[in-house]
Amino acid sequence: MAISSLIDKQDNFEIIRDEVAAILAIETASQQALATAGGKDPDLWKFRVFIEQSNPLEQYLNAPLDTSPIVNVFFDTESFNKSHSNMNNRQKAEGIINIDCYGYAVSADNPGGGHIPGDRGAAYEVQRAARLVRNIIMAEEYDRLGLPLGGPLWSRWISSIDMYQQPAETNVQNVASSRLQLQVEYNELSPQTDAEVLELLSATVKRFETGEIYFEADFDYT
Repeated sequence: MAISSLIDKQDNFEIIRDEVAAILAIETASQQALATAGGKDPDLWKFRVFIEQSNPLEQYLNAPLDTSPIVNVFFDTESFNKSHSNMNNRQKAEGIINIDCYGYAVSADNPGGGHIPGDRGAAYEVQRAARLVRNIIMAEEYDRLGLPLGGPLWSRWISSIDMYQQPAETNVQNVASSRLQLQVEYNELSPQTDAEVLELLSATVKRFETGEIYFEADFDYT
């Protein structure tokens, strides 16, 4: 018997990933407003947020006007805990969402004398972005990542922060990178049996010469 309803939904790993990105976008804007109100430079709380960007460094090509740090949120892995799940509708999932930060800088004069090399400035920029991201995601307000109590999320935890330099062959110089790994535990749900009765189901299962199994069926859900 085939599934009788259309699978027209997002899985929770997608919802949580998008929620993380939305939180970061909201909070960088809010922090900039708070900085302005406090007489501080709002750019020190600014970063740009992307989801599942395959090549975020292209934002820094060709002498960019906006050199703010870039934050790219993307889903990495998902595994399922059988002992805390059931066979029918709910699987407890343990997922990893990567939050990659990129900082860009050019060499500049140091107010205290000398100059700040671009690579060092990029390191300072990416560390600033990583600091903001960690503080935002681990803030008490977001212990459920904005999802309702009793919703799909069990827990969130930033497990590590790694810093690394871009390879020398990259097209963009003076860029430093950081990866925050966000571990999340949550429920994934699967379709349930529809109480409606199929009036007609006839199927013929066949096999191609290659060994692949396929079937021909006539479904009537009316």
